[in-house]
This record gives sequence, structure tokens and C-alpha cells, in this order.
Amino acid sequence: METALAKTPGKRQVAFLIILLLLWEAGSEAIRYSMPEETESGYLVANLEKDLGLRVGELVSREARIHHSGNKELLQLDAETGNLFVKEKPDREELCGVTEPCLLHFQLILENPVQFFQTDLQLTDINDHSPEFPHREMLLKIQESAQPGTVFPLKAAQDSDIGSNAVQNYTVSSNLHFHVVTHSRADGRKYPELVLDRALDREEQPELSLTLTAVDGGSPPRSGATTVRIEVVDINDNAPQFVQSLYEVQVLESSPPDSPVLTVLAKDADAGNFGRVSYGLLQASDEILQTFSINEVTGEIRLKKGLDFEKIKSYYVEIEATDGGGLSGKGAVVIEVLDVNDNAPELSISSLSNSVPENAPETIISIFRVGDRDSGENGKVVCSIPENLPFILKSTFKNFYTLVTEIPLDRESRDEYNITITVTDLGTPRLTAQHTITVQVSDVNDNAPAFTQTSYTLFVQENNSPALHIGTISATDSDSGSNAHITYSLLPTHDPQLALSSLISINADNGQLFALRALDYEALQTFEFRVGATDQGSPALSSQALVRVLVLDANDNAPFVLYPLQNASAPYTELLPRAAEPGYLITKVVAVDRDSGQNAWLSFQLLKATEPGLFTVWAHNGEVRTSRLLSERDAPKHRLLLLVKDNGDPPRSASVTLHVLVVDGLSQPYLPLPEVVRESSQEEDALTLYLVIALASVSSLFLLSVLMFVGVRLCRRARASSLSGCSVPEGHFPGHLLDVSGEGTLSQNYQYEVCLREGSGTGEFNFLKPMIPNLLLQDAGRESKESPHYRDSFLFS
Repeated sequence: METALAKTPGKRQVAFLIILLLLWEAGSEAIRYSMPEETESGYLVANLEKDLGLRVGELVSREARIHHSGNKELLQLDAETGNLFVKEKPDREELCGVTEPCLLHFQLILENPVQFFQTDLQLTDINDHSPEFPHREMLLKIQESAQPGTVFPLKAAQDSDIGSNAVQNYTVSSNLHFHVVTHSRADGRKYPELVLDRALDREEQPELSLTLTAVDGGSPPRSGATTVRIEVVDINDNAPQFVQSLYEVQVLESSPPDSPVLTVLAKDADAGNFGRVSYGLLQASDEILQTFSINEVTGEIRLKKGLDFEKIKSYYVEIEATDGGGLSGKGAVVIEVLDVNDNAPELSISSLSNSVPENAPETIISIFRVGDRDSGENGKVVCSIPENLPFILKSTFKNFYTLVTEIPLDRESRDEYNITITVTDLGTPRLTAQHTITVQVSDVNDNAPAFTQTSYTLFVQENNSPALHIGTISATDSDSGSNAHITYSLLPTHDPQLALSSLISINADNGQLFALRALDYEALQTFEFRVGATDQGSPALSSQALVRVLVLDANDNAPFVLYPLQNASAPYTELLPRAAEPGYLITKVVAVDRDSGQNAWLSFQLLKATEPGLFTVWAHNGEVRTSRLLSERDAPKHRLLLLVKDNGDPPRSASVTLHVLVVDGLSQPYLPLPEVVRESSQEEDALTLYLVIALASVSSLFLLSVLMFVGVRLCRRARASSLSGCSVPEGHFPGHLLDVSGEGTLSQNYQYEVCLREGSGTGEFNFLKPMIPNLLLQDAGRESKESPHYRDSFLFS
């Protein structure tokens, strides 16, 4: 089977995005191929790659595809080779009917860039249908008086093929009375007429049977036959005549079935049965027989089914009027179908991009075709989309439109658009079709991470545990996907003294900050650094924020006593005149605390004393003063235990031990200085134990106390009598005298002579009266106004 290929040059390719309209005009001349119908599947129609002048492999790289205008996909494109094959065997009669030429329209669409080629495929008819008569037998009643040359119309055979493959000739079987003449109708179809060659004689032969054969012009030809039965009747010399040889009528396509079309009328001059006329359809095709019916008696033509202007716009119906004598006359009716707006517009998507990057310039979203099967104003359409959308419609080629972005899109403002394309015709009433396109806006990394705060202040308690979570910084990114995935980092500091990497670490995924080691408020109270947030876009965007860390003080330092020092080899001893007034300043405890705030607020408290009622400590300044006058019963030496406590939570404290030696007035020149023994905490515990035991033995303790008191009194008298011979020298002190000149708790200037016994291993010494009595009176008023001074220290061997 041969295939004729006809090509129309159309090889110009223009960038669709730049001058899209020129592209459509360049492709307006369609490439046309022809192919016989009933071609088997797989038949090679053409090579589009060569015919369109495309490069090898361009159909694959540009995602070529075939778009069919109809519902059936008869063709298939092999993009790798460029070959166009038959996908489904086409039937011309099914696709086009009697329309000639039979053209199937399809488009070749290329992407990246978009390009469009209009292509037509013409199906040529083959002789695949035989002529068929509507009935197996036709009956003719011919009067015996019919003269030779009389013509009798016969019903034509139907052939679905067209052109030369349709019915071309009619023949009749051999006989003595008739021959067949073939005539052409206005539409080119052939119909037969039976011509009488020899007069009939009813008495000789009342009935004849002929075979009518219809032959088409195919190669090889096909034929169909029917039987013509002729009854010879009596003479009927008047045939029916229609009052109009041609009837014309217009019918709306919306007319329902059984609607009247028109009524024809034929008259016969004969009387009786020969003048009685009956009506029928003559030379009617299957389509006409399925669409119209005629009343045999009244001649009224009615619709049998609905009309469709889009399929058939007019009908040519031949009618026949036959009288009772077998004579007949023929007429014709032209029925014009009037269009009604009964078809909604149609929209066919040729190309669609469901995703568009934001910030992109003018971008083609979709290419689509609109149409309406109606005609006139009913077939004109208007295409529109909703307002306030960043998209516009552009008319390109014939009924093709493109949907294009009008301005760059912003995904952060809106990430999806549902665009409803509305197509409305101009008929009455107007019909509308809609199609919704969903467009996703893909993200572009156009937003840098933004911190929730421009600066962060974090508080950390000192002495924290290593790897302590001290706070979280947070940034957000309006983008999506990897463009919104944020990584946190510490930025280099400009302070060379700050070893940031040893102090702080950051979780790159969630921005959590951790202290790498314990912080010391006394060493580092505050420091600051910058953190960065970087997304994973391309190129990556980042931002910075300032982080300030404040170390909070903890009460981790106990008070430290500056004075009197507690680590000396021998304890300090303060001197207290026995004649001191109440409130006399003995000494002042000086202490500091390395903490800050209330953790460094110090208070002083007297814990233990040899004579609790004799001394008092001022809580806020640490001054140790007498609370009453001393009496003869008071011991000559006293041991005070003071507590220095801060105001932290929990509080910390330090203890201070003071030794106070009572100077028994200057009237007694020498007083023994007993040995001061530094007692440890173990000795204090032992003393407590002894006191418990003493309380248990009340009588023994009382007796022991009486004996000790008597012994002490005797001892004092003996020492006083033995020391009465010591003299106080004048002028400069000799080497065995001590000078206490206003630096201790005694503000007056005193001179004492120390008389040591020979062979004494205890280092006892006695005090004498002042050598310069007049100085006592001069300094007495001044000393009462001064604060406590540093005191002398006396070491005992």
C-alpha cells in the first residue's frame, strides 16, 4: 500500500519566550501528510526530525510530544529516532463520515524552549465497504399502458466510501422490457432509474422480477444487489404531482424528537383508488431514515431524533408520492439546521508547568487551546482569569493562549496559586467552561536568617558544672527546605585575652549554648561574643547576633580575717586596763570576703568567752569592747572566740581567737603574765568533757575550787612582796624594758619594766607603773575619740 507524503516547509525556530507570537505565525503553515485509512498499527508515517530540520536527538532533549486535537490518539512519536508511527488503525468513515478531505489535526510541542508545529494527517479512502440497498426487495406497480421510455425511479444503494470508491454504476439483469440508467445527484451520489423499453401486457405477464446491481469504482470493485419486483396493473394515466417541486425549511437543532418539520402535498387527477396518494421517503440514506419520518397519508414530516448542527448542518430529503394505480411523483425537501448555543466552550491544555521559581522574570506557566463547537456568535469565546493575580493571558495563534507570570513571584508571601481559567462564549444564553491550574512557587534563597533578638543576655551561676546549658539563641528563615535549614556557629572574637573556645560551645543544629568549664565570678564577671546563623542555600546567607554572658556570684568564699592574723606562730594578746570604762575598745577584727553583693556582707558574733558578760562585739564593724567595769574577781586573762559570717545562702564563716590580758591597774606595778597556751579544737573538746565530768562530781569540784582560790591568793601576796624592790629607771629605757607607745588597744603611753626571775623557764613578766605620769593625762582625752588601733603582740616562750 503506497503512502503519499506531502510536506509544507516550516523550519524556522524562534525562541518562544522572547517573540512567542512570531513563533506561532511561523508555524501557521501546517505540514501535511497523507495516509490511506485502515493502515495497520506500527506503520511509519514520517520522520519529523528530518522534516522539521531538527538536530539529531533534539526531540529527546526538548521533551517532544504529540498533542491530538481529537479524543483518539492515532499516532505515536518515537522521540529518539524522530519516527511518527500509526498507533491505532484509523477508520476514515468513523472519523470523518462523508467529509472530504478527511484531515486529522495534531501538534508537535517542544519544551525548553517551547516551540509549536501544526501538522495535518489526511486519510485517503480505500474501498472497504460494498454498496448496500435499504431493502432486499423493491416493489414497482406499473400500469400496462405505460409507454416505452417511461422512467421509474428506484431506491439507491448506500456506500460508506467516498469518491471513486462510492457507487458509480447500476445494472439490471437481462430482460426484454427494462434497462437501468445511472444519474448523479447534486451531492455527487449516483442513483438509478428504470426505463421501460417495451410495453407491458398484464394478460401476458402480470409480474416481473429483476436483479438490480450497484457497483462502486474501487479496485477491485465491490457490488451489492437487490430484487426489483414489478407488478403490472391496470391503466392509470395520471401520476401524482407535488404542489412544490422543492420545499425549504429551517429547524432549530434544539427541537425535540417528534417535532413537526413540515407537511408536503401532492395531487393526482385520477379518481378513486388511482387518485389516492400515499407519501414516502425516496433515495433516503440511513442517516435520513434515522432522523426523519413521513406520514404516508398526510405527508407530515417529523423528527425521529434530535438534531446536531455541529455534525450535520443541512439535509436533502427526497420524497415520493404514489397513487393507487402505482404511478408516482417525486419532490425534494431541503432542511436547514439552525445553530443553538448548546455547546459549552472547551479548553485543552497543551503544556503545563506546575512549579515556578520565585523571583523569576516573565515565565510561561501553560499553553492551552480554547474552542466552541457552535458557530457564529455562539462559537466565539472570551478567555479570562481572576483579577489581583500576578498572571496574565496572552493570545498567540488562532485559539491558543499562554498563561504567563506578570511580575516575579514571592514564595514567602504566597507559595501556591489556584488559577481558574474561565472560557465564555458569546451566545445566548452564554455558556461557560472553567479549568483550574495549581501553580506551586518553588523557593529561592532570598532571605537571610533572622535572630529573634538582636542581642542576648545570659546569666550563669559561677562554679557551674562543665557542659552546662546556659541558654539558647534562635533564628528563623522565611525560606523553605535547605534554604531554611540554619546552622549556628561562634564567630571569632576581637579580644585576644578572651579564650572563647575554652569557655563556650554552641550546638550547630539548635543554637544551644554550653559552658565548657566552671566559671569563676572573681576571675571573670562578664564577657561577650557574636554568633552567626547561616542557611544552606546557594549562595548561603547569614546574620549575626551579640551574646553577653553575665557570671552570677555564688557564696563560694569564706570570710578572710586580715587582722588579727590567725596563722602566726603565737597568738595575739590584747591588753585591757582593769580600770577601763564600759565600752572600752579592746581591738577591731578586720575581715574581707572575695564574693560580692550580699555574699560579701559580713557580720561579727562572739561565740565563746572566758567571761561572757564582760565583752561585747559590734556585729557590723567587728569592734570588741567591754560591756561593764572590771572587778577584782575577773580573771587576769581571757580567751575570746569570735565568728565572722557572710550573708550568703548558705552562709560561710571564719573564726577568730583573741587573747586579752587584763592590766591590773598601775598601782600594782607588776603583774604576772601567765603563759598563754594556744589551744586546739581537741583541747576545747577535752575541756568540755572535763566540765561534764566536773558537773557530775559537784562536791569534788567545789572543794577543788575553794582550794585553788586560797592557793592563788597566797601566791599573789608572796609575789607582791618579792617584787616590791624593783625600781623604775629614768630617761631612756634599758634593754630589759618594753615600750608600748599607742599602737595597741592602750592609747596612753606607758613604760613597763619586766623583771624576770632567775631560772624561770616560763618567761613570766610583771608590769610597773607608768614612768611618765603626766603623759597619761594628756593622751586620755584624745584616745577616747580615736578608732581602734593596731595592737602589740607579745610572744611567750
